Amino acid sequence: MMAERLSFRNITALAPMVRVGTLPMRLLALDYGADVVIELIDIKMAQCERVVNEVLHTVDFVAPDERGTADPDRALIVAKLVEKDVAAIDVNMGCPKEYSTKGGMGAALLSDPVKIVAILRTLVTGVSIPVTCKIRILPTETVSLVRRIEETGVAAVAVHGRLREERPRHPLHCDVIKAVAEAVSVPIIA
Repeated sequence: MMAERLSFRNITALAPMVRVGTLPMRLLALDYGADVVIELIDIKMAQCERVVNEVLHTVDFVAPDERGTADPDRALIVAKLVEKDVAAIDVNMGCPKEYSTKGGMGAALLSDPVKIVAILRTLVTGVSIPVTCKIRILPTETVSLVRRIEETGVAAVAVHGRLREERPRHPLHCDVIKAVAEAVSVPIIA
């Protein structure tokens, strides 16, 4: 069991990014001063068996675990498998790529706030470690959505300052991130 819960206030974090958050990138971010880096884990973990190293008696709490999900119950099954081995659970609700959205995951969730709340509440009440999520901004409802997310009891919300259809070549909407940060008390990671 962890001595203390991971805090998301006043941290430098490597954003959870599918296909970018590799081990070398996470190690590089730590070398450059990141306090938190996020490991990507998916539903395939449900098919795994946890093995404890009886010789070393060690558990590494370096990274929260990020997952894509469209189902509260499946998310909880996998979260329970890894909760003793990670510092937090992060739900990816911001990935706009087809490999996420075609399964109802990532940015596809942004059109279903009821499902977002169900997934986050299930995780927050079902695991003993912090739960966070990453979203993209919406055309007009971002503050409202983050208020609903805050009510689930998440430890932090990462806000990617672009719309679902925007890519890195598009400028960030810093005004929306600022409005979100001023509207809620939960830590905002941007």
